[in-house]
Amino acid sequence: MADGTNPQAGMNLATVWETVADTVPDADAVVHGDVVRTWRDFDVRAARVAGHLTAAGLGPDAKVAFYLHNGNEYLEATFGAFKARCVPVNVNYRYLEAELRYLLENSDAEAVLVSAELVDRLDAVRGDLPLLRTVLVVDADEDHPVPDWALDYDTALDAAEPMPRIERSGDDQWFLYTGGTTGMPKGVMWPHRSLLGTAAPTFKVLRRDVPATPDEVADAVRAFHDGPGAIRLVPAAPLMHGTSAMATVGVLSAGGCAITLTGHHFDAHELCRTVQDRRATQLTIVGDAFAKPMLAALEEAASVGRPYDLSSLQVVVSSGVIWSQPVKDALLEWCDVLLADLLGSSEGTGFGRSTASRRRSAGTATFRLGEHAAVFGEDGEPVTPGSGDVGVLAVGGPIPVGYYKDPEKTAATFRTFGGRVWSVPGDFATVDADGTIHLLGRGSVCINTAGEKVYPEEVEEVLKLHPAVRDANVVGLPDEKWGQSVTAVVAAEEGATVDPAALIAHCKEHLAGYKCPKRVVTVDRVLRGPNGKADYRWATEVAGAGGEGAG
Repeated sequence: MADGTNPQAGMNLATVWETVADTVPDADAVVHGDVVRTWRDFDVRAARVAGHLTAAGLGPDAKVAFYLHNGNEYLEATFGAFKARCVPVNVNYRYLEAELRYLLENSDAEAVLVSAELVDRLDAVRGDLPLLRTVLVVDADEDHPVPDWALDYDTALDAAEPMPRIERSGDDQWFLYTGGTTGMPKGVMWPHRSLLGTAAPTFKVLRRDVPATPDEVADAVRAFHDGPGAIRLVPAAPLMHGTSAMATVGVLSAGGCAITLTGHHFDAHELCRTVQDRRATQLTIVGDAFAKPMLAALEEAASVGRPYDLSSLQVVVSSGVIWSQPVKDALLEWCDVLLADLLGSSEGTGFGRSTASRRRSAGTATFRLGEHAAVFGEDGEPVTPGSGDVGVLAVGGPIPVGYYKDPEKTAATFRTFGGRVWSVPGDFATVDADGTIHLLGRGSVCINTAGEKVYPEEVEEVLKLHPAVRDANVVGLPDEKWGQSVTAVVAAEEGATVDPAALIAHCKEHLAGYKCPKRVVTVDRVLRGPNGKADYRWATEVAGAGGEGAG
């Protein structure tokens, strides 16, 4: 379903990264804490991962799931899976047993890399995974040992024979699982050719197109290292998220370095220290949810006479949630950088872009239509800029090929307009005469909280498992920190009393924390339509009013 004009059609990321390793073997590739791997090391360790996977019986198209916190292992094992023509699958490390079981079953995972502290969750579901062939445990220690049904990651690499380089295809895939807007997580299938194509902004630094051959890769890598210098990226969000993962793929493909944070929870001080100590040139964040704590850390450090030195930083990129103008302006007072606010999704990048600097401010949620983006009306024709007509936002160019094992959802999202396939996740928008787009929201009730997607029905079903709850709706309310906060509108069983704290704790026993309500509003009755469907407009009004006027 990708655009057939993609010049990277034959390019495979393993081959791209092998070319980088051959071109700048002694340059930094990945950094985590005190551990620095050169491109030579990165390539050799990835070859051993590939050797282990193939020895375990995995081959082209086999799925390798990453139930991991950040670390060099995440990236070198991704490289290794690419080498073996396997398909890396991201798994949210916040997932508990039911969510984990679903994703690993749905993705047909044959191998799992798991952080040692998450092993017990995997143990609880591995009996339901008949395809599973091998499990590698990362960061095992006395408190979190390797069970007898798994292998220690480093021990397995030491024992593995490095896999020889092979011919590969640009159609090999990488899965990005997203909560989506309709039901359980869906695996977005990104072919390597499209994933590499999304790195166009990185290569535009050199005023050149994305490489279409290994020779062009080597030439671009040399140009970076000999000219402006290799990009040193800190992806502040976990690598399991598309924002960080895709930015990292682009930077590594240009011969840069990825520097990951060590904490399992966002720490703005660690972020600032890492940028300072590792002389990072680029940073990816998730809107105000990251930028506001970052500002607080900068102010706190300066107030005690130990200001952070962020002078190496050149670009800060955000995607996922609102990045407000006041926060952007405040950040620019601390560092003279380019701020790039990108509008994208798991199903495509480049829908829109907004940039700001000390010389040019940028409004909140104001984007210019991307180079390969358009807004289409109901008739399938582009909306005329300045007309005020509402349409769906779409992007062409390098896009995924669909959702794994979901042809119906694929057909609904990857649509043909004018003889070309476009990714249309469901955002409605208008377009001004100057190309500025105004987002009107999705034609669904998906909640976006700090970059995480939450599907209300999943939370509602858990709420209704509680004996005190008769019915429930879940909505997202505007939130300064999170973008949207998950809010429950709940009706109690007759004679029962709903304890909000107990109900939230109940949810946390079944769901990842970010899916759980931050607030509970009680009503006499949850309003539903004649067909029994939830009235989310009513629920949002009631939640915003704190329960006043509840039916």
